[in-house]
Amino acid sequence: MTASSTVRSDAPEERTLLSPQDYAAAARDRLDGPVWDYIAGGSGDEVTLRGDRAAYDRYRLRPRVLVDVSHCELSTTLLGRPVALPVGIAPMAYHRLVHPEGETATVRAAGEVGALTIASTFASKTLEETARAATGPLWLQLYVLRRREITESLVRRAEAAGYRALVITVDTPRMARRERDLRNGFSLPSHIRPVNLDEAHTAGLHRGRSGSSTLAEHSVRHHDDTFTWEDLAWVRSLTDLPVVLKGVLTAQDARRAADLGVEGLIVSTHGGRQLDGAVAALDALPEVVAAVEGRCEVLVDGGVRRGTDVLKALALGARAVLVGRPVLWGLAVDGAAGVERVLSALKDELAEAMALTGRPRLDTIDPELLNGPSGFTHHSITHDRDMA
Repeated sequence: MTASSTVRSDAPEERTLLSPQDYAAAARDRLDGPVWDYIAGGSGDEVTLRGDRAAYDRYRLRPRVLVDVSHCELSTTLLGRPVALPVGIAPMAYHRLVHPEGETATVRAAGEVGALTIASTFASKTLEETARAATGPLWLQLYVLRRREITESLVRRAEAAGYRALVITVDTPRMARRERDLRNGFSLPSHIRPVNLDEAHTAGLHRGRSGSSTLAEHSVRHHDDTFTWEDLAWVRSLTDLPVVLKGVLTAQDARRAADLGVEGLIVSTHGGRQLDGAVAALDALPEVVAAVEGRCEVLVDGGVRRGTDVLKALALGARAVLVGRPVLWGLAVDGAAGVERVLSALKDELAEAMALTGRPRLDTIDPELLNGPSGFTHHSITHDRDMA
């Protein structure tokens, strides 16, 4: 995909947009096919992509009645800092693929609703531009690159710009095979590049050919596939910012991270874009929460589409959820205003779900709220919501 514009000029007239799927349909109408596939697709047969969403549908809610729900309190803290709701924006690359203002529009919208934003290493706006536009909490996602001095520079720049945490993606020593992108010969349009990196990290990203993905080739050249647990000490030596690991799916890795003093974990399948056939993020969440025993905060992403999904994740022990694709759908449809509407809808739906299940505060959301896939109520999950 090499066109200079990634938004179609023949998009249909506006429709009434209420749900994330409404925004998805409207965004698909607006975006070029290869861009839509890049956003929507997963790896392999997309088993995990579908599984992340299906996991939420396997749980049923057990409402309590005759509870005063005249006011539902959604505010909480993440790494000790206040947020207005337990919903944030997951790190995603190249927001300018769907809207000219890119990440600056996204972060402005998050600020309007008081939500966390995690900016990507491969953003299409500089981390300083994004920080200047932010009025809400802001973390920076990091890929550890072969040229460690580039990673170190990003850490220094994040500190100077006011980012509050570093999120190290740990599930991508190489990019998985994403067949939609291969069929499309996906590449970045000439006006979009990873602006936080130097020219050496831009080479080849704009020259696509059928059967290849320039982003996958870029990953092979630049991602550090030697990065291990022992190297975490090097990252921590660079900064006093809290460190969060993104892409943890097992109790073993969660326990080791907590033992090393990591402040947060994001249970994630990379949106179904890495190991196909991996356990769904929501299904992995309870064992991760149990393994860390309250020593670090646990978030989850992947498949969240409704306020009831947020409620289910909180009941399984997540401190907050992160949303990805719905944010890009909103951005494609109406820039910052579209993102704000998507986030506001999730906020309103969560408040509604809390009221209708008789849980007016986040600390009243517990495992007994759920009937799991086997039909049994969950009782054995340790929550860390009040840890901070």
